[in-house]
Amino acid sequence: MAEITEVPSPFCGIGTDDLTIQVDGVRLKVVKNGCTVNTPAFEQAITDIRPRVDGKEVGLDVAVTKAAALLKETNQPVIGGCATDVNGMRALLALADRSGAVVDNMSFTGARNNFLALQDSGWMNTTLAEVKNRCDLLLVVGVDLEGFSPRFFERYLWNEESMFLEDTGKREVIYLGKAPSGNASTSPSGQKASVFECANEDLPDVVAVLRALVKGNPIRVDSVSGIAVADLQAIADKLLAACYSVVTWAAGALAYAQAELTVQTISEMIKDINNQNTRSSGLPLGGKEGDQTANQVCGWTTGYPARTRFSSGYPEYDPFLNDTNLLLANGEADALVWVQAFDAKAVPPVTSLPTIVLGRSGMTFAKEPDVFIPVGTPGIDHAGHAYRMDSVVAIRLKKLRESGLPSTFDVLNAIEQAL
Repeated sequence: MAEITEVPSPFCGIGTDDLTIQVDGVRLKVVKNGCTVNTPAFEQAITDIRPRVDGKEVGLDVAVTKAAALLKETNQPVIGGCATDVNGMRALLALADRSGAVVDNMSFTGARNNFLALQDSGWMNTTLAEVKNRCDLLLVVGVDLEGFSPRFFERYLWNEESMFLEDTGKREVIYLGKAPSGNASTSPSGQKASVFECANEDLPDVVAVLRALVKGNPIRVDSVSGIAVADLQAIADKLLAACYSVVTWAAGALAYAQAELTVQTISEMIKDINNQNTRSSGLPLGGKEGDQTANQVCGWTTGYPARTRFSSGYPEYDPFLNDTNLLLANGEADALVWVQAFDAKAVPPVTSLPTIVLGRSGMTFAKEPDVFIPVGTPGIDHAGHAYRMDSVVAIRLKKLRESGLPSTFDVLNAIEQAL
């Protein structure tokens, strides 16, 4: 039995790197600094160690050969999931280029709300280090931040030391839309977050009014979606008075039509605040299960984020049409490759098409795929790199145990070579 300290996590999105994990053979136990996201992800047991073809256990070389044979017979395969580390994503894109596949990250429908706003009008965003050292007012829009990332406040808001703040406990937190699920947003001195609740689908109106108030435009109603305009005016005044405010949201939590317009309104409001003798920045939440990693690697490789097609011999990006579920439903795809090295519960959609799954050990399927190859998890079974939510830091992941499971890179590279 061994104990490994300063373990970084690829699961929570915020770059947590202070876990202590006890290793007993292939069993892991988080003994320090775990959370509701990281602890179950690290402690999941290994149940599958051998690949399966048509439900029967085979050697890795047999599974690779079968996967390559299936892909050779396709005209439009789709590679979904895309939950892996940097090297795994590189190999995935190489296979997509070789086979003419569509690449679609499983979290892209939510992330699309951010990309459409970014591509249309740009934004002014910050990093986790800037939040830690400068933020004096945090506005959380439409998401339970501590539910999304349980240790965010501990790590980046109530930190004891800050480069530009004398007392981080005096920071102010405001929730707009969704209330927090716990007390992590309460300051060390006992000051609770201010909460102004409204329905998720009412956020476009609420955010639009808040932006108008920031700009000094008159509002001729007393309330919007149950929130008093006087309260929104107070939030606007605090944003304008802060030295460095940060507005954070989770694109995937904005589950309503044209939510990209809400992201755009938030981003434009941040620009408005910066035009009035103070500083403000945005902080989009993400980074879980390799979603930022997939888009980063796809971006520097092709110039586009995920949801990119290679069937024409060059990358073609379409954030709507290159959707795994849409391609399967419309009969446009003729094979599915599913890559998910982090979460055994994130299984592929059920389809009658030939299906190849590279997944974390322990996956159970409603319909057994033609090929299932259990792969190692980055940061547990092999070393690697994964991007955290602010996209500026690639976390160096450690290898914690000897499981014998191959990396996603090794398997995808072997399939590509077999083609």
